[in-house]
Amino acid sequence: MKEPFRNEPVRQYRDESEREAIRKAQALVAGRFPEEIPLVIGGERIATARTKDSLDPSDTRRVVARAAQATAADVDRAMEVAWNAFRSWSRVAPEARARLLHRAAAIMRRRRLELVALEQFEAGKTVVEADADVAEAIDFLEYYARDMYRLAAGGAVTRIPDEDNELRYIPLGVGAIIPPWNFPLAIVTGMTSAAIVTGNAVLLKPASTTPAIAYRLVEIFEEAGLPPGVLNFVPGSGSEIGDHMVDHPKTRFISFTGSRDVGVRIYERAAKVQPGQIWLKRVVAEMGGKDAIVVDEGADYDEAANGIVQAAFGFQGQKCSAASRVIGVGAAYDAVLERVVERTRRLVLGPATDLAVDVGPVIDEAAYRKILDYIEVGRREGRLVAGGAKGPEGGYFIQPTIFADVAPTARIAQEEIFGPVLAFIRAKDFDEAEAIFNGTQYGLTGSLYSRSTEHLERARETFHVGNLYLNRKCTAALVGVHPFGGFNMSGTDSKTGGPDYLLLFLQAKAISERM
Repeated sequence: MKEPFRNEPVRQYRDESEREAIRKAQALVAGRFPEEIPLVIGGERIATARTKDSLDPSDTRRVVARAAQATAADVDRAMEVAWNAFRSWSRVAPEARARLLHRAAAIMRRRRLELVALEQFEAGKTVVEADADVAEAIDFLEYYARDMYRLAAGGAVTRIPDEDNELRYIPLGVGAIIPPWNFPLAIVTGMTSAAIVTGNAVLLKPASTTPAIAYRLVEIFEEAGLPPGVLNFVPGSGSEIGDHMVDHPKTRFISFTGSRDVGVRIYERAAKVQPGQIWLKRVVAEMGGKDAIVVDEGADYDEAANGIVQAAFGFQGQKCSAASRVIGVGAAYDAVLERVVERTRRLVLGPATDLAVDVGPVIDEAAYRKILDYIEVGRREGRLVAGGAKGPEGGYFIQPTIFADVAPTARIAQEEIFGPVLAFIRAKDFDEAEAIFNGTQYGLTGSLYSRSTEHLERARETFHVGNLYLNRKCTAALVGVHPFGGFNMSGTDSKTGGPDYLLLFLQAKAISERM
């Protein structure tokens, strides 16, 4: 029997030996740039005439990788290959599929420093953020492997005389995996491994800004012994192949993590039954948030300020769980604002590969321009108290920015910015704070800092988010500890890293035999 699941520890890189090791890994990884990233269909590496560069957001002169670009015809071919592979992979014992995930986790541990360094270059993650991402990827592999052992036993049914009854969980078929760039190894690993361990085959379309990191996952699964065709790697543009994958009559399910607008588009398109399609496509979607931290009077203001700064500016605010609103109740507002501003001004902004840096670059030029535009909106909607400007030249650097005295209905209090921009909102009492907290179209994460038992218990019942944290920050969900997924326009509440997640990639078959 396997040991109980335990989360992979995150390294802090404070020890000089660890710091020297990551510097060596950075040099090794950088020596491969620019990497040529192929399509992988049925195990075959395929180069294409068209490619797309992924850049180092800390230094846009550096090309990290040059990724092949799939066409609709490549998707069609990958779909056929995947269905052929599915016929045999779906019949592999669930326990054997789970063991493959354990092997992949072991490989990932061995390649940890390489993966961390690559994330620093391609995703712009600071060393601890990158290490946490790799640790979470390992967690997904280990957790879903163990959960597959549980589901392999089937579901519980009531017994009756003269019949042998059972409930089996069987895979769906072939699905499209469309992950984001912000957790470039963890989320792609979680989405892909969940589909694979349950017996499905997949087409993986990586995020265009982080194809090299996603390609590492393909290599890891191959080294672990995954048969060709179960995982097909098809980088390409969303407009050219993303829609085609979603629309394809042979696509059985779509697993997506990304923006609200793209998620809604996928949900709409997947609902249409295409000619020759014989099922209703299943959609698993996580679509972001506008997450708030409430601090009431009497809370530990210093603890709240620490949590707010980490949740708002960790990985430059580029997390769907990031705190983008702070709601201060009464006297808590000014006390917490002062502390958060003071801590924010101490943050070091610079290249993600610099081990002394707290805040790195945003992911690409489109995000850079969008966030700067929102900062201009914020100047009209609030009082700028920190940041508000570009960072160093040569990369996509933006100062951590705070606006005070923002109205609950302001754009920067309602729209997902996905960057280092934080809005402070004043509430006269806890009733108003609750209304502001729930007053967006999203419902992903949120926090309450309070010493009031009444307020803490009330928040459990009325703060409408999928992940509510009390007296701690609203980021850093742990696999198995904090099943993750939200309400409303935050998605389908899929609860990744929890005991319900694998069921989204399975269908239940009841079998009864008369005795």
